[in-house]
This record gives sequence, C-alpha cells and structure tokens, in this order.
Amino acid sequence: MKKSIFLAGMMLVSTLTFAQKKEIKKAQKANKSGDYTEAMAQLSAAESMIGTADADLKTEFYIAKGTAQLNTAGSNYEKLQMAADSFLKASEMDSANSYANEISEGTFNLKSKLINSAIKDQDAQQFEAAAKKLYTGYTISKQDTVYLYYAAGNAVNAKDYNTALTYYTKLMDLGYTGVTTEFVATNKETGEVEPFASENERSLMLKTGQFIKPETRKTASNAGEILKNATLLYQELGQEDKAIELMQKARAENPDDISLIKAEADMVYKMGDKQRYNELMNEVMQAEPDNPDTLFNLAVGSMEIGDTEKAIEFYEKALEIKPDYSAALINIAVAKLSAEEEIVKQMNELGTSAADNKKYDTLKQQRKDMYADVLPYLEKSLALQPDNVEVVRTLMNIYTQLNMDDKFKTMKTKLQELEGGQ
Repeated sequence: MKKSIFLAGMMLVSTLTFAQKKEIKKAQKANKSGDYTEAMAQLSAAESMIGTADADLKTEFYIAKGTAQLNTAGSNYEKLQMAADSFLKASEMDSANSYANEISEGTFNLKSKLINSAIKDQDAQQFEAAAKKLYTGYTISKQDTVYLYYAAGNAVNAKDYNTALTYYTKLMDLGYTGVTTEFVATNKETGEVEPFASENERSLMLKTGQFIKPETRKTASNAGEILKNATLLYQELGQEDKAIELMQKARAENPDDISLIKAEADMVYKMGDKQRYNELMNEVMQAEPDNPDTLFNLAVGSMEIGDTEKAIEFYEKALEIKPDYSAALINIAVAKLSAEEEIVKQMNELGTSAADNKKYDTLKQQRKDMYADVLPYLEKSLALQPDNVEVVRTLMNIYTQLNMDDKFKTMKTKLQELEGGQ
C-alpha cells in the first residue's frame, strides 16, 4: 500500500513538473512575441509549484519572469526591482552557468533601462528615485561600481544622508577610486586633445589623418572626494567623532595622497579649525604650486584667520597663473579694501589742529590710493561677469570717491538696469 502511495506521489510530481515546463515554454514563447501579459499569466500558473522544480527549470522560470517584468515595468522602480530580483535568482540557480548568456542578456537590458531611467529622474530632480535605480543597477552588475558612486551622489541630493553614507562607506571598503584609462589624441585642425571611447576608435581616427600624437592617460581619482563626502555626512548627522576617526584612518593609510589632504582640509574648515586648514593647504601647495584653486583657498583661509597680507599674496599668485579668475579678482579687491575701516577710524578720531588736518589729508590720500589700487581688479571682474550687481555697486561708489563722474553715471545706470529699474 505504501509503495502504491509513493508511486502515485512520483506520478503527481512528474505531472506537475511537465505542466510547469509547458507553462514556462508558453511564457518564453509569449516573451519572444512581445506578449508580456500572457507571459506573466503563464508564469503565475507555474509559480505555485516552482519550489519542487529542478535547478534548470527554476532558472528558466526566473529568466522568463525577469524578462516579462522588465518589459512591463516602464520607469516604475518597484517593478524594475522585481525584475532585478528575478534575474538574480536565476543567476543563483544556474550554478553550472548553463544559462549564462540568457541571464547576461537580461541583466544587460535591465541595467540599460535602469540607468536611462535614472538619468531622466536626475534631470527631473527626482534624486531619490535616481539613487534607487542606480543602486539596483550596481547590484545586478557588481563590476560597474560607478553606479554605486552615482547612487551615493543622488542620495545626497535627495537629503537621504544615511543611505548616502552607507553607499560611500561601501565604495571605500571596495577601494573604489573611479580611475579609468583614457585613450586620447590631438586634433590636427584645432590642436585640442580629445578622448575616445576605446583604443580601437582612436586607431581608426588616427588612420584618417585628422588626429596625431596618441596618448594614454589616467583620469583623476575620486577617492578624496568620496572620503570628503563621507566625513561631511558624518558631520551632518552629528557624528563628528566618526568623521575624525575615518579621516585619520584614511590619512594613515595614504599619508601622501593629495586628494585626501584636501579632504581633511575641507573637514577641518567645516569644523572651524582655520589654523589647521591653512597648514594642510600649505601641504597641498607644496605638491601643486601652480594650482590657482589651491592658492585661492589658501587666500580665503588666510583672510579668515586675519592674515590679510598673506591672503593678498596668495590671490596675486593665483592671478599670475589664471588672470581671468573672477572670484580671485573680486576677493583681492575685498582684501585690499578691508584697510578702509582702519583709515576711516583714524580720520574720525582726528581733531582740528594743523597737525591733525595734515594727518587727515594724508589718510584721505591713502584712501584714494587704495581705491585706485583695487579699481583694475574690479573692472576686469566686471568685464568677465557683467551682471554682477555687487561689483557694479562697489565700482559706482569708488568712482564717486575718485570723482570719476562719467564712469559713476554709467555704473549707476547699469545698476538700475540690473535691479529692474528701481
């Protein structure tokens, strides 16, 4: 009797398995014809007993399910995530890699849809949705760590700081730097160095004769930016001690990494330690003596600790390297004008004696000389940024002090135009 029951059970399982195979085949056929609703209906019928199927049949089931889900998901994140789960399950079941090509094709199509949809979400400032889709893209294609990097950035923009920190921490654990190899060549007509998608593409363009001087170069590392962002997130979340601990660990492992020194400088600046900030930026300057941004940041730091003379020196060096550095042009003018407060104070403290009158005239001339000194910086800045209201207003006031009436009137008119004719 027991034997009969056992045989009957075997027959039942065989019958169910046959039925599942039939339904899965119908689903596969429906997928190929683009009838994804029919495919899902057939898969739903097979799903209740899929647990009893062998690994190959389960793999086929999840590939078919992932394909149908992908093609009915549109841009809906939850549905795209379900498709990802199906392909991941198919990969788990396929221990012998018998279905590697089918799984690879499915995940590739899913990845493309996720990334394209995430880009649209970014453009629409739907940062939370973009972050989720990019992260799912990473989970189905772990070699594409760059998706995790972009997911972290979108999570920051969505103000989901805990998630962003989780992603940045994972990137650091993986040792992600974002460094890639670029294949470049010089355009003969323009003299510009241009990158190519691949070495083969560059080779083809070199053969046309339009490009010369093929070179291979590495892109900049994102390691410092990732560390900086992680420490800033810890600070934002009120975990300053963890920010310091993370920075110390990273610096100990890579003491000469300039990007990490910059990251620490940013961190201590946010914490209000301007003295330490200047020390670190001086380290950066030793490694990058011709970087105008480094010199600019040193100037800002010097101003904030009250060393105006040093700030002016750094701004001047930055402008030697980058003469059209508008922010430096404005800031050096501000730094030089900071002496006005002391001059005016001294003028107001003077009496009416002959000696005081003489001193007053001397101070008045110093003030005029100061105005004349900053004028070229502000005028050049305005040429670069003609709609900068504050620069226009400052120039108008200086022209008044220097009795430059025509220029004063020009600036007054311009200011009225910029402020809407008020």
